[in-house]
Amino acid sequence: MRTLKRLLLTVIICSLLLLCSHLVKTQDVCETGSSDCSEPAAAEQSSKYSKPLPLVHLSVVACGDRLEESMIMIKSAVILSTAHVMVHIFADDDLRPVFQKQLETWPDEIRSHLSFKRYPISFPTSSAYKPDEWRKLFKPCASQRLFIPDILRDVDSVLYVDTDILFMRPIEDVWDHFKHFNSSQIAALSPEHESPNAGWYNRFARHPYYGKLGVNSGVMLMNLTRMRQVGWLDHIIPYYKEYKLKITWGDQDLINIFFHYFPDKLYIYNCDWNYRPDHCMYMSNCKQAESNGVSVLHGCRGVYHNEKQPVFKSIYEAFRDYKFGDDLSKTLLAPMLKSMSKHSSMPCGKIIQILVGIDLRDSQT
Repeated sequence: MRTLKRLLLTVIICSLLLLCSHLVKTQDVCETGSSDCSEPAAAEQSSKYSKPLPLVHLSVVACGDRLEESMIMIKSAVILSTAHVMVHIFADDDLRPVFQKQLETWPDEIRSHLSFKRYPISFPTSSAYKPDEWRKLFKPCASQRLFIPDILRDVDSVLYVDTDILFMRPIEDVWDHFKHFNSSQIAALSPEHESPNAGWYNRFARHPYYGKLGVNSGVMLMNLTRMRQVGWLDHIIPYYKEYKLKITWGDQDLINIFFHYFPDKLYIYNCDWNYRPDHCMYMSNCKQAESNGVSVLHGCRGVYHNEKQPVFKSIYEAFRDYKFGDDLSKTLLAPMLKSMSKHSSMPCGKIIQILVGIDLRDSQT
């Protein structure tokens, strides 16, 4: 009898161990050992997925009043995606708990393929470069992005975006550009301008910049492993020391300086992956968007919150007002088009079919 009891106990223990092992394997990719790490509400992925989801690491830096923009950016990433999105959020002390509180209210169907980690804003301390100096470089905290390779040391690659980004097609389509990197490329960016007549860097910059027109840093694929290998910060910090009185756009200028000296290390994707008001406010000058539609929308210059480019604001508000689980065509795309049509006489309003390049294929509804 005792032998039978021991046997049953052994079977029960083994079953529990197997169950625990299964749960660990089916949980999301959230790193363990951190109180700032949130796992999805469901331990297992939805049964509609027959194979492991592709993994995309997304990163954003948010300070001050950038909470809402950041949340809507993440929302646009997950509602159109079938990937598992791991978001690395760098935020002020008062914003980090708000991010967690709001993200944890999202429905299980969304959180089953979303996880996130929160990080404090932190900059290197030295006698020459005080943290507060880095913090105030251009927009609040924006230069935090420069130090991500040294902070996310266990992450191989990440897609960094500004808070005013909206994904108009699955985020994994942006991520797929990593496959096209050659062996020396460490990052991907889009051109700052398409025409030298409207270029800022070629007309006004007082420092070196990439290529003929410079690059915009709002949508940046970063191979962190390679960036660490080339000594990214060993170059960036001396560049800051040399050019800090000549830079205007903060971290973007430092990135331009780096790739001026190392152009072979940069992969360039087209303007439709970082579409800004500059591409339509005077005339349509992003030919790739005319052919492919807009893949990633960048609402720089505060256009989501003012009346200067109301079609951009219409897109932002449609994502903001969309309720998880509703039909994307009826409750995201249709209201967006209706609102945009009111501004069809404006320059950017004349190319609504380009701006609304939303890809609804295989998205979560």
